[in-house]
Amino acid sequence: MHRGAQLAPSLPLQEDFVYHWKAITHYYIETSDDKAPVTDTNIPSHLEQMLVILVQEENEREFGETGPCMEYLLHHKILETLYTLGKADCPPGMKQQVLVFYTKLLGKIRQPLLPHINVHRPVQKLIRLCGEVLATPTENEEIQFLCIVCAKLKQDPYLVNFFLENKFKSLVSQGGPNAISEDVLKSQDSLSTDTGQSCQPEEPLGASGTEDQPSHQMGDLSTSLENLSVTALPEATVVRPNQDYNLVNSLLNLTRSPDGRIAVKACEGLMLLVSLPEPAAAKCLTQSTCLCELLTDRLASLYKALPQSVDPLDIETVEAVNWGLDSYSHKEDASAFPGKRALISFLSWFDYCDQLIKEAQKTAAVALAKAVHERFFIGVMEPQLMQTSEMGILTSTALLHRIVRQVTSDILLQEMVFFILGEQREPETLAEISRHPLRHRLIEHCDHISDEISIMTLRMFEHLLQKPNEHILYNLVLRNLEERNYTEYKPVCPEDKDVVENGLIAGAVDLEEDPLFTDISPDNTLSNQEWLSSSPPATPDHPKTDGKTEVHKIVNSFLCLVPDEAKSSYHVEGTGYDTYLRDAHRQFRDYCAICLRWEWPGSPKALERCNLEAAFFEGHFLKVLFDRMGRILDQPYDVNLQVTSVLSRLSLFPHPHIHEYLLDPYVNLASGCRSLFSVIVRVVGDLMVRIQRIQDFTPKLLLVRKRLLGLEPEGHVIDHITLLEGVIVLEEFCKELAAIAFVKYHAASTP
Repeated sequence: MHRGAQLAPSLPLQEDFVYHWKAITHYYIETSDDKAPVTDTNIPSHLEQMLVILVQEENEREFGETGPCMEYLLHHKILETLYTLGKADCPPGMKQQVLVFYTKLLGKIRQPLLPHINVHRPVQKLIRLCGEVLATPTENEEIQFLCIVCAKLKQDPYLVNFFLENKFKSLVSQGGPNAISEDVLKSQDSLSTDTGQSCQPEEPLGASGTEDQPSHQMGDLSTSLENLSVTALPEATVVRPNQDYNLVNSLLNLTRSPDGRIAVKACEGLMLLVSLPEPAAAKCLTQSTCLCELLTDRLASLYKALPQSVDPLDIETVEAVNWGLDSYSHKEDASAFPGKRALISFLSWFDYCDQLIKEAQKTAAVALAKAVHERFFIGVMEPQLMQTSEMGILTSTALLHRIVRQVTSDILLQEMVFFILGEQREPETLAEISRHPLRHRLIEHCDHISDEISIMTLRMFEHLLQKPNEHILYNLVLRNLEERNYTEYKPVCPEDKDVVENGLIAGAVDLEEDPLFTDISPDNTLSNQEWLSSSPPATPDHPKTDGKTEVHKIVNSFLCLVPDEAKSSYHVEGTGYDTYLRDAHRQFRDYCAICLRWEWPGSPKALERCNLEAAFFEGHFLKVLFDRMGRILDQPYDVNLQVTSVLSRLSLFPHPHIHEYLLDPYVNLASGCRSLFSVIVRVVGDLMVRIQRIQDFTPKLLLVRKRLLGLEPEGHVIDHITLLEGVIVLEEFCKELAAIAFVKYHAASTP
């Protein structure tokens, strides 16, 4: 059987090719012992030689020209015969050899083979053999074969239509012998295997003649899944209409492989398939396979496998997870904690779902994201977030916060946003704030009796606000500011013109004349000379009389809010207002980049066109933030830092109504309305009364600041510590708002 090595070089390739093929078929005719493994025969070397010849033939010809050896392989249905031999695994190990042959053939031959009916039909049948049983010796060869098919489809996406089978026909036509008969192999010179398939030209969507398939073959996906003892997939057992996508089904089965490398390869194959632009494939993918169920059910089971309580800090700080690198060794990990393995597995699978949806064809991406929303967010996460156990709330909110930070797919982000906030866009009313129960509950948790829950929920909202999705800010804040009904409209009278020219809106109260601010010292304000260098000059496009309050008035208003005796930053170097300018500039630039495509107006909606009669409600989110801001002197330091952090994030958004409502102290508030500035004014009023009752207030305040900065060691307990820390946060927050106001004004005034 080794005559191939002794053949004369001049012997035509075709003769050599046919010799090797006949040597294989004669083995079956002549051998009675079919128990010996294939590696004890010459079959592997003959198959290898056939491949070498096909590659050599292609290299000697013009690209695209089919040589006689390839013609022989196609015409005599060699791949069909090999499929039959591989399926019977006769001799033992033959399936592995056939998979390798198919894989190398598709990988090494440059001309497109899959459009040929005598290639794609046996390829399709071989696909069905893959993933039938997990942890088989051929798993590695199966995944290599499936991945080369995926790669070929990626090159020529239209070919995928050959792999969408008519399910009804494949179900009807099951049955047929499993044994390989001598007659099949002897049948005339063609050496073809006629498995009852008609050879008329095949239509792309798999509308081919009926195929005989052995009865145990994987024709019906639900049966194969039962054989695999897969955890319940409720929708997977329903008979799907019209088409079957066996390439996906086989890959799905292999994603469950106990061998992590095989599972990752299968995930990569699915990633290639979902990105194919063919609409028919996308539809079949989401409607006729259990891909949606696989993604969501695995998310659910991994989420449920997490411990009831995981330290929120561990959830937040566990290293960035990449789905393809889910290799974690507990023994090698110095920072291990209970549940780390389970947490990494969950986050890694979530990352895979996110990347899959990001890469997927649009309709497939939408269907996959909606499945995650319905089957995982609502079905699994919502009950956890709505529970009353504090430990449960904390863990589930920390997990929500983590996936909010982690999500990168716009389509999955949209579904996540609708899950958290609902789809409502009309202005909120106090009576209807619980219309979307989860949104209501999460906002209420920002003011929870447990500080840990409050901080974690506020952090989740802070990260949510940084996501590139217009609905987030609109739903939480903007829909309630649309009509500017927080303002009282006062038309400008001719006699007020000089006031406007001095930088004040007509009717606004100058804070420097306000009784609360009689103790302002000249050191706290910026002189006109300093503003000449930092304030943008008036231009024809941005005249001073455009109704905008001059920025130095706004900045000084915020800087002067906290009275002198309650200030401590000027005693410590490097804590001036200017330290916030750089951060504000960078953050504002980032926010502008996010909001650019939302086409927000450059100036507020004209008051004449606003419905100022409508009752104003700032919305549930701002209500809770303002309520907490109002209690800044009586709340723990960490809570105050988080509340002010969320409010400063909100004030950075480049929307004129947000700017006016959160950053303009001179806006004429309608009766009964409050703004961020008015809330702070009330706090300062309360502070000035309370200062009088505390002995040595200023030295104590300075000591607390130095301790917070690590400049002083912790020593004796200072009384009124919560109030003193609150005052420090208040002073810093006012400086931050002043910096944001200045940066935003400067950006708007730069042509």
